[in-house]
Amino acid sequence: MEYRRFGDTLVVRLDPGEEIVEQLLAVAAQEKIHLAEINGLGAVREFTAGVFRLAEKQFQGNEFRGEFEIVSLTGTLTEQDGKPYAHLHMSAGDREGRVFGGHLSRAVISATGEVVVRVLDGRVGRRFDQEIGLNLFDFQ
Repeated sequence: MEYRRFGDTLVVRLDPGEEIVEQLLAVAAQEKIHLAEINGLGAVREFTAGVFRLAEKQFQGNEFRGEFEIVSLTGTLTEQDGKPYAHLHMSAGDREGRVFGGHLSRAVISATGEVVVRVLDGRVGRRFDQEIGLNLFDFQ
């Protein structure tokens, strides 16, 4: 991974074999980012994305392997318990143009990843909500 900062924006290049969530959390820690929005694209060789099943309060991930182009990578960087927290969604298309996606658990870059991290002035934390079963924005 390599990145450059331009004012409130970081432009990040992810390299083959790097895992997206892990690398973005590393950038957030290194740059002491408390709040940011994420936007990206690129290519991955494997990823796990899915949906949160509210009735069961459980994430259902689907694993994909092969050649995929990231159609959309979007999300937020916040903090939970003083550590960076990434909430990302990703859609990726295969060679037939079928697109799969959802909440991103992990994704490994195949060719490259290009991510723009826009740092926002402020802080938003996360707190676990028992009723819903998710880590929600905490504005305290």
